[in-house]
Amino acid sequence: MSKTALIVVDMQNDYFEGGKWTLEGIGQASNQAAKVLAEFRKKQWSVIHVHYEFLSEDAPFFIAGSEGAKIHESLLPVEGEPVVLKNEVNSFKGTDLKERLEELGVSQLIIVGAMSHMCIDAITRAASDFGYKNTVIHDACASRDMSFNGVDVPAAHIHAAYMAALQFAYAEVINADTFLTQ
Repeated sequence: MSKTALIVVDMQNDYFEGGKWTLEGIGQASNQAAKVLAEFRKKQWSVIHVHYEFLSEDAPFFIAGSEGAKIHESLLPVEGEPVVLKNEVNSFKGTDLKERLEELGVSQLIIVGAMSHMCIDAITRAASDFGYKNTVIHDACASRDMSFNGVDVPAAHIHAAYMAALQFAYAEVINADTFLTQ
């Protein structure tokens, strides 16, 4: 079997209740991500956390050094689990994520986190372009309501559209329970 790593993307305080950019269903997504994380830790498989900080102090959220930019307590890294700091949507851009995965001999990624329509989409597509086999745990990801050109789009529709697109060509998209029983 190929070597697998769990990538926990941007599960930071600003996305949770009381944060600056609250996501729909983030609590449930965090619970599902925590189940997957616990399984990886139990099996002593590789886990990498990705942490986003904007470089501008007037950013809408994830301001460097702020409480909101910290990783949420439900998914805090433990000793030995690396944290990759990024300043872009794509977790590979401007980081050492690819080098870390190569050092570990990883060829398959399990991806959880936020936001479905931004950083989850970007990491999954980029990872596929680099040749990784990807699995996105859809119920361990979250999004938020958005508007475009006068059309309000509920978070559930945004999430579903992005998961459908990723499933088409970039990843296996399954729920946490399916992953945990494979």
